[in-house]
Amino acid sequence: MSPAAKRRAVQFAVEEGIGKSAVACRAIGLARSTYYRPSSKSVASLEIHREVLTLSEQHPRYVYRRITALMRRAEQTINEKRVLRIRREAGLKVSKRQRRMKRLGLSTARRRQAQAPGEVWSWDFVSDQTENGGRFRILTLIDEFTRQCHTTHVGRSIRADDVISIVGQAIQKHGAPQHIRSDNGPEFIAYALQDWLQLQQIKTLYIKPGSPWEQAHIESFHDKLRDELLNRELFGNLHEAKVVLEAWRCEYNQQRPHSSLGYQTPTEFAASCKTPHLATPKAPFCSGHIETNTNAELYF
Repeated sequence: MSPAAKRRAVQFAVEEGIGKSAVACRAIGLARSTYYRPSSKSVASLEIHREVLTLSEQHPRYVYRRITALMRRAEQTINEKRVLRIRREAGLKVSKRQRRMKRLGLSTARRRQAQAPGEVWSWDFVSDQTENGGRFRILTLIDEFTRQCHTTHVGRSIRADDVISIVGQAIQKHGAPQHIRSDNGPEFIAYALQDWLQLQQIKTLYIKPGSPWEQAHIESFHDKLRDELLNRELFGNLHEAKVVLEAWRCEYNQQRPHSSLGYQTPTEFAASCKTPHLATPKAPFCSGHIETNTNAELYF
């Protein structure tokens, strides 16, 4: 146990009224002169230390690299290793949520991947409940290339007609995509929805049943949504869930640095793609099984 950690333990014992400083120092094995010695850190160093701990408290599920990105976005020069050291001294660590499963077998076909904004949208449902146990569903809609989340619609029941209305509003705001990727849920394969998408000249990309990894972008988004919000919030009612989810969506698009976008926010990355003189970076390749759509097209 380092002297700094012992000093923090003594300070905690004194602040909580467990015992006096002399007794705490004797119990922990820390010299009182070491406990009372003034800090040799500069004012700037202490300010950085406080900023790291403050951001870590505001965003407890952010790892040290994302905390570093937030500080650099605020025009602070700081090294990742320093942020890691400060968080480690404070006992802050983001634990792994689940063990990755190894996929068996080799993929023999290449799925269609987005090469530009608006080329492929992806949508799916995620479920949660209110404080009294009432279940509700969340329809999420993202752009696979820019990672922007266009919709987080909350409802007790979301039918195919509701999906048409929600997607229509997103199209009015962001323009129509070329393709929409989804699983084979009843809301997504309904005839009414397929007819409407065909009328809008939007092609559908259905993943193979039981293969969620073929919809990797929306699954990754749901993982962040559940880890950073749903697992931490207790919703009193449906209206509260709508307000909180919309606030998180805005933060995700406009403030949260995305590691796969070079720690830009999705909004910043989308704006850079619209700038003519900037080269459009390619999205990372994800291998998977063959996807089919309503026009029976295959993409290799």
